[in-house]
Amino acid sequence: MTKLAVILLNWNGLGYLKRFMPSVAGHTRGDHVTLWVADNNSTDGSLEFLKEHYPDVHVLEFDRNYGFAGGYNRALAVIKAGYFILLNTDVEVTEGWTEPLLRLMEENRNVAACMPKIKDLKRRNFFEHAGAAGGFIDFLGYPFCRGRIFDVVEEDTGQYDDEREIFWATGACLMVRSADWHAAGGFDEEFFAHMEEIDLCWRLKNAGKNIRIVPSSEVYHLGGGTLPETNPRKTWFNFRNSLLMLLKNLPPGRLYLLWVRLMFDWLSVIKFLSVFSFAMAFAVVRSHISFFSLFFEYYRKRRVLSGKEKVVIHNEIYKKSIVIQFFINREKFFSQLDL
Repeated sequence: MTKLAVILLNWNGLGYLKRFMPSVAGHTRGDHVTLWVADNNSTDGSLEFLKEHYPDVHVLEFDRNYGFAGGYNRALAVIKAGYFILLNTDVEVTEGWTEPLLRLMEENRNVAACMPKIKDLKRRNFFEHAGAAGGFIDFLGYPFCRGRIFDVVEEDTGQYDDEREIFWATGACLMVRSADWHAAGGFDEEFFAHMEEIDLCWRLKNAGKNIRIVPSSEVYHLGGGTLPETNPRKTWFNFRNSLLMLLKNLPPGRLYLLWVRLMFDWLSVIKFLSVFSFAMAFAVVRSHISFFSLFFEYYRKRRVLSGKEKVVIHNEIYKKSIVIQFFINREKFFSQLDL
């Protein structure tokens, strides 16, 4: 069994493989590391490209597109390693990028997952939307990051270079201890894509584990490789999956917050309608319909998970509303928050 496996999940991403595999293959070296591509039944020549240009990369071929969650679940079920790094195909890595991550995990047995600093490939001095310098949520489940709150992304001036505990690590580049991954049950496949890493990290933290940011490791993310931020399908996934995550993981006595969150979502519907973004508004409405269709199934999941919790109160959950702080109090930067 290898110590570290780096796994890229691909679906018709030939262009990304051509662009980013040189950095990944070039900077992911050593007898303790294996490099994998798990393929969700691509039809664009991705597999032929890998066989011709990267014959040493291990390839797993799936019979259909299982999404981000299902694809990784199937891949990590067969890959044997002490640690996994789940890496998007649109990420450019840097020399020595795995070493600080591995060192942290080796020296801190209670850390279940960690992430590097995620910067923008197009604006290399800025953080990138999907993860930045570590993820957090507020008490209503709205996610934000050190370096990115909603659509405001900060320039990286070293202001978040301290290694610290966070609430969630991005799926764009997520290192996770294999024993903790399997103990938690991996990703929730109903999520398909989006928010599944936050749900996983919440379950890991409820099990008493830590999640950390390691800024001494740095990668560059193109972003929007699957769906752009303004895509209604992505909006549907994000709103629905966030509600499912809350239903599963909110601590005892806090389930009423789910109904508060539903009301906040309707403010988003009004906002979208005010700018004539009808498709986005309808995506939020459809997300609620889908959520309620799954309510009783996820309430049963909640009851199962509640029997396994060791910790339910987390300091990395922001006790105020990030929506109110951002849009009303005009607090646009993480450093302005009392976290």
